[in-house]
Amino acid sequence: MTDKKSRFSVEFFPPATPEGTEKLRNVAQQLAALGPEFFSVTYGAGGSTRDRTLAIVRGLMAEGQDAAPHLSCIGATQQSIRDHLAEFRDIGVQRIVALRGDLPSGMADPGEFRYANELVAFIRQEAGDAFRLEVAAYPEVHPQARNAQTDLANFVRKVRAGADSAITQYFYNPDAYFYFVDEVRRQGIDIPIMPGIMPIASYSKLARFSETCGAEIPQWMRRKFESYGDDAESVRAFGLDVVTAMCQRLLDGGAPGLHFYTLNQAGLTSTICKRLGLA
Repeated sequence: MTDKKSRFSVEFFPPATPEGTEKLRNVAQQLAALGPEFFSVTYGAGGSTRDRTLAIVRGLMAEGQDAAPHLSCIGATQQSIRDHLAEFRDIGVQRIVALRGDLPSGMADPGEFRYANELVAFIRQEAGDAFRLEVAAYPEVHPQARNAQTDLANFVRKVRAGADSAITQYFYNPDAYFYFVDEVRRQGIDIPIMPGIMPIASYSKLARFSETCGAEIPQWMRRKFESYGDDAESVRAFGLDVVTAMCQRLLDGGAPGLHFYTLNQAGLTSTICKRLGLA
């Protein structure tokens, strides 16, 4: 069991339909009962989900939860970011996940920001310490980075621009996380770095998603999942055991908490938190 003081947070994406929004409301209530530190809500490429992201954030805050909207800068202007910050202030947001983001398909102009450190610096310039700023980290290296050293330098720039803490891409190799943290500490960076955790409901979906975002699935895990074929219950049970054990190792090794990528589902995250004694 884990010390109950360990922190955890959860991430949602804004649903595209009224039915999905209603389902997410129920999921949020289930997870809120576990006591997460905050909920984060993703933001589509180029701001494509702006209104839906804000609607989910407002709903969570109306239920008394700390909600952190994602804010990506690629394709944005300084004025559009100012407008976002004003909206966030108006509804009482106190935490932002500040990201570079991706250009929407077909858009050629990256806008007035090229990198996340520029966004962090601009938010600090415009809003001072009004918001707690979370940034992204990549223990297994960002898939678009030139190399590991460049990626580490990019992360350090984000932190020195004014980030308060970081959330990593999900991974299944705890050594990658511990090595990344050690490297960051050697650079004089001491902010909390929360490991991102992806519960496993479907191996085939996980494999496709991991291919695009650069998260490695260790070969021994791949072989085990493949051996189950279409046995969804065995995949789920094995995934729960693997992810719970990894989380325990991360917390035992000094991780400041856990950030769950829920994919708008409550069951697996709830089970893992209860197994760890976090709930």
